[in-house]
Amino acid sequence: MTTKNRHEKFKVALIQMAMSEDRNSNLEKAVEMIEKAANQGGEVICLPELFRSRYFCQKEDLKYFELAENISGPTTGALGKIAKKRKIIIVAPLFEKRAAGIYHNSLVIINEDGEICGHYRKMHIPDDPAYYEKYYFTPGDLGFKSFNTSAGNLGTLICWDQWFPEAARITSLMGADILFYPTAIGWHPHEKAKHGKAQFESWQTIQRGHAVANGVYVASVNRVGLEKMEQNSAGIEFWGSSFIADPQGKIIAQASSDKEEIIFADIDLTKIEYIRQNWPFLRDRRIDAYDGITKRFLDEK
Repeated sequence: MTTKNRHEKFKVALIQMAMSEDRNSNLEKAVEMIEKAANQGGEVICLPELFRSRYFCQKEDLKYFELAENISGPTTGALGKIAKKRKIIIVAPLFEKRAAGIYHNSLVIINEDGEICGHYRKMHIPDDPAYYEKYYFTPGDLGFKSFNTSAGNLGTLICWDQWFPEAARITSLMGADILFYPTAIGWHPHEKAKHGKAQFESWQTIQRGHAVANGVYVASVNRVGLEKMEQNSAGIEFWGSSFIADPQGKIIAQASSDKEEIIFADIDLTKIEYIRQNWPFLRDRRIDAYDGITKRFLDEK
């Protein structure tokens, strides 16, 4: 997949934010930070997963369905204006209301004209303590996606998707130059001392592995701060540390663990071809021998 007028080089910006209880304030902050990113040369700008609100999936409660909105709603309306004004591309996550009783954890690509030119629905939906997403989100049914833009082919996945090599592989095979992972991930505070370091390193390692195995850039953007949906709960301490890795898995930009900030990296599409020429993993795949990958488990006979 190619784009006739795409740039060989472009600058990606990741917006690492802390979320408040006020949805409008979160949107206003996102727009302000997008402005700052554009002022510093950001051409493709990505926001964190579900950035309009605090991470409500910590508990199951019908009232949080009220946070959902249509794809063509206030979030994409506001972001479309800033994208058109600054001639930038925005990767914009949102809580999608598709129909009565059908909701998705989604994102859209908004192009330089302020128009929605891509739509992805999160494919892998977790159900873990304080990550009760299956209660809220219908699994994605649009498949894996790589969107053809003036800045290159943008692969889009969301949070829990980042643990699955199949998702990264298929999206890369669709022509993606960079995999974006809008994210909301952190520690259960009581587990941090014992397991925190290993959990974080696993998260970063698996995504760097996707970059290496597929010869693509990876951009993962997280939120920061301690969020509690109830005062008497432990909440989740989001670990920030948004990062961008190159096609060799080298981290070329990384944010702090506890501050709101914008990180930038220059994406050089010629590097993808160079790396793949030297590490020809896609050439050497044994596509004739992978039938078992579509099975849940290969039971012994």
